[in-house]
Amino acid sequence: MKDIDKVISLLRKEVAGYKVPVVDLIQIQTKDPFKVLITTILSARTKDETTAQAARRLFKEVRDVKDLQRIDYSTLNQLIYPVGFHNTKAKHLKELAEVMTIVPDTMDELLKLPGVGRKTANLVLAIAFDIPAICVDTHVHRITNRWGYVKTKTPLETEMALRKKLPKEHWTTINSILVAYGQNTCRPISPHCDKCVISEYCKRIGLK
Repeated sequence: MKDIDKVISLLRKEVAGYKVPVVDLIQIQTKDPFKVLITTILSARTKDETTAQAARRLFKEVRDVKDLQRIDYSTLNQLIYPVGFHNTKAKHLKELAEVMTIVPDTMDELLKLPGVGRKTANLVLAIAFDIPAICVDTHVHRITNRWGYVKTKTPLETEMALRKKLPKEHWTTINSILVAYGQNTCRPISPHCDKCVISEYCKRIGLK
């Protein structure tokens, strides 16, 4: 794929009318790094609709770290249910409240937090702080390999490959764009290649 700037431009216009990924929605609505971090943790392996409902319930009771410290584990677990792995996530959120006063804005410090891996840290940096960071989830990993833009086996390999070749101006938005596109058009199974706006640029790697 030679013209990545053109591809990103076409996709940005296409997904403008799509449903906004839940973490982006929280940032648009609140501009609060704390809520972006919590929502990102809740969203792992969970559908956006379920995450959004859980976040709405939670943020009625928990508005900052002090609220998170005060709320008990059982109540917290009930509020976030049925997000995926809710028991573990409730545990991580309680642990988070004990070690964090404000949301850090560096990769190293974010990775020290309970329940935070590279995907979450990159998304918080990009969405909450507008710091150049590439969040690679299953959509970004799958689609960039399908394009033939990278040739990688894991999300971490994809992140490192994109850091080397993706123009920096696209780092903070690539996840939001490809999550929306991957949920609606470039799906894992039976993608809608017939109505894809960038079909002429895509090598369709892995598709029959």
